[in-house]
Amino acid sequence: QVQFVESGGGLVQAGGSLRLSCVASGTTFTSTDIGWYRQVPGQQRVFVAYIYSNGAIHYADSVNGRFTISRDTSKNTVYLQMDSLKPDDTGVYYCAMSLKGPWGQGTQVTISS
Repeated sequence: QVQFVESGGGLVQAGGSLRLSCVASGTTFTSTDIGWYRQVPGQQRVFVAYIYSNGAIHYADSVNGRFTISRDTSKNTVYLQMDSLKPDDTGVYYCAMSLKGPWGQGTQVTISS
């Protein structure tokens, strides 16, 4: 059973940085494509960034140039380095293989203006 555990969220001022971590289990990590998604209360989860097992990367337009996704196969972990944060980046961040889940508990990111 695939599981993801997210961590690293917090409260930071606009312009600041955070680094999120996503530890995967129950899957062959080296062959698993994983993405980050954000959800705001009352809204659907939206795509943020994605890293494929072959190393290809894709970002949402809203974060391109500010966020960096990476993976460490020795730790079964995917990271999301978030720089130049904006209040619109606020939400609960989840990692998953797709918008179909499965979903972990997420990690809250709050950006104050």
